Amino acid sequence: MVQIGVFDSGYGGLTILREMRRRLPQYDYLYLGDNARAPYGTRSFDVVLDFTRQAVEELFSRGCRLVILACNTASAKALRTIQQTLLPEKYPDRRVLGVIRPTAEVIGDVTATRHIGVLATPGTIQSESYTLEVAKLFPDIKVNELACPMFVPLVENEEATGPGADYFVKKYIDMIMEKDELIDTLVLACTHYPILYPKIRRYAPERTRVIAQGDLVADSLADYLLRHPEIESRCSKNGTVEFLTTESVEKFNHLASIFVKEDVDAQRIYL
Repeated sequence: MVQIGVFDSGYGGLTILREMRRRLPQYDYLYLGDNARAPYGTRSFDVVLDFTRQAVEELFSRGCRLVILACNTASAKALRTIQQTLLPEKYPDRRVLGVIRPTAEVIGDVTATRHIGVLATPGTIQSESYTLEVAKLFPDIKVNELACPMFVPLVENEEATGPGADYFVKKYIDMIMEKDELIDTLVLACTHYPILYPKIRRYAPERTRVIAQGDLVADSLADYLLRHPEIESRCSKNGTVEFLTTESVEKFNHLASIFVKEDVDAQRIYL
């Protein structure tokens, strides 16, 4: 079985996986969450690259020929080096894709004012990946970025629907809108953030669009497989999904079920 690998530092990538399975249910998927070493958002570039490389090579060793980095921090800090160095040197027939480019590609079609806001982890903001990627595609768009360090802990501590989340969501929304009152599109540039979508939608101005990444990445994957039959033809199609975690299986299964909205039975591994 040749599965499509999906990697994230923790649980957030499960929101991407969920949309991939909805959009492309025929394929087999293997999800790896490096929960024991999460979060990646506050770690250095070198550490994120090292951790991401280990995870990618683990998925390759299990037969995956295509791996999606369903993590904005890993996409921002590790994807380019993996694509330009690791793959040509060791895995020329394998492919690794990220989540930033598919998100940036649609921005030009959704913003009318050409002013957008990006909510992300400190690591993704530090990388300026969205500002740089959007500038390549749409140089006329002004990108305002804001780190939201409390969002991931709220989600992983199951406080996303509680009153404490309201305080922090409103705080960050107010901060990003104060940066630029012309913002008409907010990008949730962390895969955890869709769990907070109802509250983000509540506190964002009514005229502002709020974009989660799951649908965008799933559509981009479908397009990629269509354009690369040499990869697509080698992907097995039994409609299965398996889960790997570097943390406690019991903890992962419980929290992962919140993201994928079904029971999860993971296997623990060590990287």
